[in-house]
Amino acid sequence: MLSVQSDAYYMKQALKEAQKAYEEGEIPVGAVVVCQNQIIARGYNQTERLQDVTAHAEIIALTAAAGYLNSKYLQGCTLYVTLEPCAMCAGALYWSQVDRVVYGAADDKRGFMRFGKDMLHPTTKMEFGILTDECSALLKQFFQNKR
Repeated sequence: MLSVQSDAYYMKQALKEAQKAYEEGEIPVGAVVVCQNQIIARGYNQTERLQDVTAHAEIIALTAAAGYLNSKYLQGCTLYVTLEPCAMCAGALYWSQVDRVVYGAADDKRGFMRFGKDMLHPTTKMEFGILTDECSALLKQFFQNKR
């Protein structure tokens, strides 16, 4: 029997990905893509490792999900990400036509919501504030250690 997990469960999985980034000295952002109550893709920031400014957690997870589904469209999928996506990632989310975006911590400086929800596809639903404290704490710890 398939059990339906909660948003908090999937965000905890995204936090595990963020922890991998943290351990590698990357900004600790993690993401998972869920389809039919199953995690089909994972990603974490790898911009330093890959020397690629586009290697954000969301982009890596979207690419993996598209490969898994053999489709550029991610209708029926939800992206869970520990930090509000940037404008670049919001653009990729728009084109993927993902059903839902759920993020933990807000990003007042670089987050796409500075420009508004219209950056996402009109059919995409958005939720935020899932495990905000946990998501924010990992980021704060990372930047405190950098200083």
